[in-house]
Amino acid sequence: MKKRKNRWLIALSAVGIHISIGSVYAWSNFTAPLKELFGWSDSEVALTFSIAILFLGLSAAFLGHFVEKHGPRKAGLLAATFFGIGIIGSGLAVNLGSKSLLYFFYGALGGIGLGVGYIAPVSTLIKWFPDRRGLATGLAIMGFGFAAAISSPIMNMLITSVGVANTFFILGSSYFIIMTFSSLYLEKPEEGWMPEGFKEKIQSGKAKPTMDLSQLMANEAVRTKRFWYLWMMLFINITCGIAILAVAKPLAMESIGIDMAAAAALVGAIGIFNGLGRIGWASLSDIIGRPTTYTAFFVLQMIIFFILPDVSINWLFIGLLIVVYTCYGGGFSAVPAFIGDIFGTKQLGAIHGYILTAWAAAGLVGPLFAAWIKDTTGSYSGSLTFFSGLFVVALIISLLIRLDIKKLKAQQGVDSSLKNQAS
Repeated sequence: MKKRKNRWLIALSAVGIHISIGSVYAWSNFTAPLKELFGWSDSEVALTFSIAILFLGLSAAFLGHFVEKHGPRKAGLLAATFFGIGIIGSGLAVNLGSKSLLYFFYGALGGIGLGVGYIAPVSTLIKWFPDRRGLATGLAIMGFGFAAAISSPIMNMLITSVGVANTFFILGSSYFIIMTFSSLYLEKPEEGWMPEGFKEKIQSGKAKPTMDLSQLMANEAVRTKRFWYLWMMLFINITCGIAILAVAKPLAMESIGIDMAAAAALVGAIGIFNGLGRIGWASLSDIIGRPTTYTAFFVLQMIIFFILPDVSINWLFIGLLIVVYTCYGGGFSAVPAFIGDIFGTKQLGAIHGYILTAWAAAGLVGPLFAAWIKDTTGSYSGSLTFFSGLFVVALIISLLIRLDIKKLKAQQGVDSSLKNQAS
């Protein structure tokens, strides 16, 4: 008889993949060295990151069905191959001094690895943790949030000691090995599997069974209103969050009057709450429910973005930024469990891929809009006020999705009653 795998090691494998691909958030470490080597502008270097995020969203959407069809192991190995080649190839691009090759390897190939690697373990984790969906996905996606804090000092050390090209070679090889070994352990549980003791808890009334609202295929899900409600909620949360992440350093200098070095240190220090928010909010969503979690995101940030431009007290400014960072990370980690709740787990990976196109769109819109407002008005306060208004829209959508869920539950109750009468 085949020995069943340990679900906590499955979760650890997912963390291994996400910590590797999450290093994309530390891209800024290469900005100054590449500018110094080739005289490229900030926007030319930053375009590499933008292309990677774009391809993340596109590959997640188009290859979500590959994940469902071939399983997490093959999908993880595909991600390891694309991401590993993308980073190693970036070293070749640096040796050749080719900006186009850098865009191709790091941006396009690396971005494809990002997208597939991001969604590959998620649907599997949800099936291994029917009792704690939020915690499971929060664990993996927390790795993505913490990756920059882990990889940044390593990148800086390597760039200083072995140069930019060799740094890409070393990192690419390391990521490929970590992702490959992590992927080889990934496996779906058998149909209907439950953790030890969970069935007994359900029977005794100490736990509730997971009752999904529906079991839809990905192409069926995108034709529902609740899919687009969820897409818009994620889009607004990411757009506003990524914009403030992009301008956090100059905003801190502008608002509380600290110098550039102190602002950079502050942003780096509180960046850890991006990762903590992923595990914290996702775990909390298991208790209070996913709709309530997203409503909380929008109420908190609607207030914070409105008052933040006028806050000049250091501790209060830092505290408000911390809350925003946690909500930004939490939005990513709670969404896979939300998808499972309202669409089921039949094609969760593919639906998650479609939803993540919101990330690709927000990654382009948020920072550009914040920069445009700054160039136009000379201050970031205008963009923050606008984003506060967007959170009002998101709050309304979070109430609409509740109504849609309630309506469907009522309809299912009627259908069940009719079936009982017929039998």
